[in-house]
Amino acid sequence: MSGFFFSDHDRLVEFILGHHLPSMFGDRVFADLGGLISYGPSIPGMYQLTAEYVGKILNGSPPADLSIEMPTKFELVVNLKTAMKLGLKVPPAILARADEVIE
Repeated sequence: MSGFFFSDHDRLVEFILGHHLPSMFGDRVFADLGGLISYGPSIPGMYQLTAEYVGKILNGSPPADLSIEMPTKFELVVNLKTAMKLGLKVPPAILARADEVIE
């Protein structure tokens, strides 16, 4: 994601809502601010992965020997308040799969 969009995330969400556009983002902060849906890596999960890397390095593993790992936990957040403002009905299957629903 561009640094521009992340640094002005509140203005971006405000613009999107002002134009009644549905939106999907890769970071949950956007759904918390009023974006419709976010789906991306779990930040706490990434912190845990980082801690595991640090632990391996502190226990003597050379950083060059550590493999690169992709996030394993992703989270889906649906903002129902925004869906109602946009006049959208979120399918029950998506709500059932969501890690969090903002009501």
